[in-house]
This record gives sequence, structure tokens and C-alpha cells, in this order.
Amino acid sequence: MNCKIEIIPRLLHFKQPAGTSRGTYTTRKVWYLHFTSPDFPGRVGIGECAPLPALSCDDLPDYEDILVKVCRKVEREQGRLDMDGLCDYPSILFGLETAIRHFFAGNWALCDTAFSRGEVGIPINGLIWMGDFQNMLSQIEKKMEAGFRCIKLKIGAINFEEELTLLRHIRTHFSSKEIELRVDANGAFSPVDAMEKLKRLSEFDLHSIEQPICAGQWEEMARLAAESPLAIALDEELIGCNTLERKQELLSTIRPQYIVIKPSLHGGICGGDEWITEAEKQQIGWWITSALESNIGLNAIAQWCATFSNPLPQGLGTGALFTDNVEVPLEIRKDCLWFCK
Repeated sequence: MNCKIEIIPRLLHFKQPAGTSRGTYTTRKVWYLHFTSPDFPGRVGIGECAPLPALSCDDLPDYEDILVKVCRKVEREQGRLDMDGLCDYPSILFGLETAIRHFFAGNWALCDTAFSRGEVGIPINGLIWMGDFQNMLSQIEKKMEAGFRCIKLKIGAINFEEELTLLRHIRTHFSSKEIELRVDANGAFSPVDAMEKLKRLSEFDLHSIEQPICAGQWEEMARLAAESPLAIALDEELIGCNTLERKQELLSTIRPQYIVIKPSLHGGICGGDEWITEAEKQQIGWWITSALESNIGLNAIAQWCATFSNPLPQGLGTGALFTDNVEVPLEIRKDCLWFCK
């Protein structure tokens, strides 16, 4: 099919600074892809390419040049995607995959599911960003008031004892049956003290901890996954494992309890499908998370997520973070993300 791909850079602005263990974001650079074809006048498919600075394996100085070359190649090959050739550029692959899906769907409902028909919402966790004690406590209280039943705290930025106090505060008011708690360390612990911290965290009946130590320490992470009283989920660990063989090797070596899949970071939609298939083969749990995309990327991830029957709360809903987001028919009602058909 003859096609044309227009690349539109955008700088998004956060409503409030978003604190992570890798620094604080105030703006977010993304590239929108507009996929059109003279064979279908007036129709456009929109995708989002959004690599995370200092984290994505395709966060490269010449990213935009690579994106242009890839899009021109897709045009020459009449819309065909070279999945193997793009596996090292997950954010580009995700943007192209979803632009093409949107083009052929003809609307924002990219897949035919109960979610896309507006019949059900996707349960999501309420994300608590890093900040000082009072800031995080205020975020927690607002999420509870909004009706969230699963709360995820980014930890590792303030004093560990203060983070334990926050968790204690929640558990004083809500049992694990009322509120599920997840924490994400983003690799903040050292292999030396990680086990002791995991033991202390486990006293609060947490669901899991994401990435307790930095990625790349497979032997240490495997030891923690085997011995920790708290379930371990891999996140950053998946970045750069772009072939099926490498994915199989990582999962069989570390044997985590969960993996957290972000299409922009972990291989696009096709790579995410591979992660899920391999995790289920090895009886490893999983959930899907967005990675600070705008509503374009968030909708694509949610539409894909809804094709699975996964009862766990997913990590969706960050599209509301920006002052200059794109209008897409998504809304959060209590602790679920809904598509408003």
C-alpha cells in the first residue's frame, strides 16, 4: 500500500514536576507519526514515539535522524514493518505499529474488546511520585479518597525510614484486603543491603517491589528473587533484551515473580507479546505499564492491554500528567481507565 509518514515533534509540559530516581521531569519530548495513504483519502493513523531520556535503549543523540530513515524505508516498502530490524528501536517500532493500527481501525478503538466498546474499565494502580514526606503523604491521601484500591509508591528518593513511615500510615488505616500496595525502587538499593530492606518492607504486606537493584546484575537479582519475602517484579531489567532468545535467558536465569511490560521500552506491541508469552510459559506473572506517553501512546497501550484477560491492576493513566495533552476519549473513574465510546 502506498503510504506517507509525517513526523511531528512535540514538547509536552508536566502539570507538576514528576520526580523519579533518575531526576525530575518538567517537560517531555515526543514525536507523533501521521500515517496516510492516497488509496484512502482523508484517513490518518497516529502513533507516538517517546523514548525516555537516559533509560530507553534507543535514547540516542541522532534519534530523530534514525526515525526519519526508518519512516522513509517503511514508505518505500509500502507500509511493511521490519520487526527484526526495528527490535533495537522499541519506541520507534511502537509508534509505527500503533499508527498503522489506528489507520486501519479508522478510530481510537484500535481493537474490538469490551473496553473499546465502553462496557468495562481497566483496573489501574494509583501512582505516587517521589517527593518529600508531606508531598507523598498528600498524594497518597488523594488517591485513597478517589477510590484507588491499588497504590504504587516510587521509593528510593527520601530517607528509607520515612518511606517505611508512609507505608505504616497506609496500613494503619487500610488492610492489604482493602488496599494493595506496590513499591518501585528503580534500582535504588545496593546488593549489600537489598535483602534487609526487602525484609523490612515485607512487614507491610506489600504486593511486590519493582527493580530493587540496578539492572544488569542477573546473579544478584536471581538470589533476591529466590530468597526475598517480598515478590520481585522486573522493569528496567527488560530494557535491551530485544531478541526472543535473550528474553528467554533472562526469565529462566532470574526467575522473578513478575515482569512489568512497557511497549515503548520493551519491544513495542510485538515485543510485549513475546514477553507475555514467555512469562506465561515460565509461570511468571505480568502487568502492563505506560511510560509517560501522551494520550496517543496511552490509548494504544490500553487498547492492547484490554485484549488480555489479566485481573491485576495495570500501570495506566499517566496521560493526565500534561498541560498540553492530545484529546483522546479516555477517562479515569475511581480506579479504572475507561474508553468513552
